[in-house]
Amino acid sequence: MSLPEKVEAIAIDKTGDIDVLEKKTVPFPPHSPSNIVIQVAYGGVNFIDTYYRKGLYPIKSFPQILGMEASGTIVSLPTDSAVLNDEEYKKRGFKVGSRVAVNALGVHAEFASVPWAKVFPVPDNVSLLTAAAATLQGLTAVTFLEEAYKVKPGDVVLIYTVAGGLGLLMAQLAKHAGATVIGTTSTEEKAAVARAHGADHVIIYTKENVVDRVLELTNGEGVHVVYDGVGKDTFLDNFKLTRRKGTIVSVGNASGAVEPIAPLKLVEKNLALLRPTMVNYIYTPEEARYYGEKLFGYISRGVLKINIHKQYSFTTEGAREAHRDLTTKGGSTIGKLVYIIGGGA
Repeated sequence: MSLPEKVEAIAIDKTGDIDVLEKKTVPFPPHSPSNIVIQVAYGGVNFIDTYYRKGLYPIKSFPQILGMEASGTIVSLPTDSAVLNDEEYKKRGFKVGSRVAVNALGVHAEFASVPWAKVFPVPDNVSLLTAAAATLQGLTAVTFLEEAYKVKPGDVVLIYTVAGGLGLLMAQLAKHAGATVIGTTSTEEKAAVARAHGADHVIIYTKENVVDRVLELTNGEGVHVVYDGVGKDTFLDNFKLTRRKGTIVSVGNASGAVEPIAPLKLVEKNLALLRPTMVNYIYTPEEARYYGEKLFGYISRGVLKINIHKQYSFTTEGAREAHRDLTTKGGSTIGKLVYIIGGGA
C-alpha cells in the first residue's frame, strides 16, 4: 500500500503536564524499507508515556507521537532484500494481514512504521485488545524475572504496586516460578485482585509500614528480590527490607526519579542493584523472538491473565483521562489502560 502522508495520533508539541496531550494530525514518521507498517487497533498506556510527556526521557524533535505499545494488522512488509533474506525475519512468518503487537516509540496513531524485530506475532487465540495490553509490561515482566533476577522456587519476592498492570503480571510469573509473593497496594479491593493473581501476602501501604510488615513476614530476614516501580518515595526502604546478598531491581519512577546513592550503600548486605530497561533485554532479533514467543506462549496457555482496567477513546480527552488515571497516587486503576484506536478482533 502507499503510505499515508499524515496520520491522526496522540502527540505533544512540548513536554509538560497532562494538558500538552492532544489528538493531532501529524506527518507520518520517516519510514525505513526495513520496517513493517501496521494499521493500529489498540494502544497500551504505560508510565513510560508519562516520562516522555514530562521530559524525563529525551525527545529529539516535535511533534512527538507518544506510545510504546500497540496491536494491529500488517499493511506493508519490508522491501529491503537484506531483511527479506534474514533467517530471523523468516522465522516470524509475517504476511500482509497478520495480527501483531509492536513495542516501539510513536505507535499511538492510526498507522505506525516499526522496525521488524520489534513486531511480535499474536497467536490466534489471543485478541488484539489483549495483545495491546500485554506487550510492553509483559515483556518487562518476563525479562526482569528471568534476567534482572531469575526468580526460583523458594524465593521470597516483593512487588510494589502489585495490583497495577505490571505488578499483576510479575505476581503471576513469580508464583508460577515457585516463589512466595509479597505485594504492596493502596486498598483492600486492589489487594483482593492481587491475591487472585498469585500474591500470598498483600501490604496496604496506606495503613501498614511496608518495611516492618516485610520483615515480620520473613522472620526478620527480608526478601530475596524487590521489584520497585515506585521510585523516589520507596527506594531507600528497599535497603532495609532486602536480605543479605539480595537484589534490588529499580523498575520505574512513578513517584519521581531515584536520587543518586553511593556504591558503599550496597556493602551493608552485599546487595545487588539494577536499573534495567526491557529494551536492552530484547535488543537483538534473537532475543526479541525468544521473549516474544515466551510471553505470548504464557498468555495463550493461560499462565498469564491480562487484566484491562479501562478502554479510552482515541481523542484528546481520552488521552488526558488515561494519563490522569494512571498517575493519580492511590487511584482506582487495577490492571491495564488501553486506547481504542481502530478496534479489531
